[in-house]
Amino acid sequence: NLLFNYGSRQEINDAIKKIKKIKRPSNNLKQYLYVPESNDPDLIIRTGGEIRLSNFMLWQSAYSELYFTRVLWPDFKISNLNKALDNFILRKRKLGR
Repeated sequence: NLLFNYGSRQEINDAIKKIKKIKRPSNNLKQYLYVPESNDPDLIIRTGGEIRLSNFMLWQSAYSELYFTRVLWPDFKISNLNKALDNFILRKRKLGR
């Protein structure tokens, strides 16, 4: 997923508003998010040297692996992606366990 002009707090607020309008809502908050059929990300790559999620996919990123790089988005090349993927492959994922 590549998201532009997106705010996760707003997405969660909008989901709650949807739920409040339904007589018998599901217990699964995810189905009220903007793209409920999308899988949660396995890896989130944060470019530009910032070490934070910055309101990005807060609900969906609960078990995502995070990769931070100083490379700015416009300069991010396939070699940078390969480096991030190489790093990701070496991780032992616990998925909350």
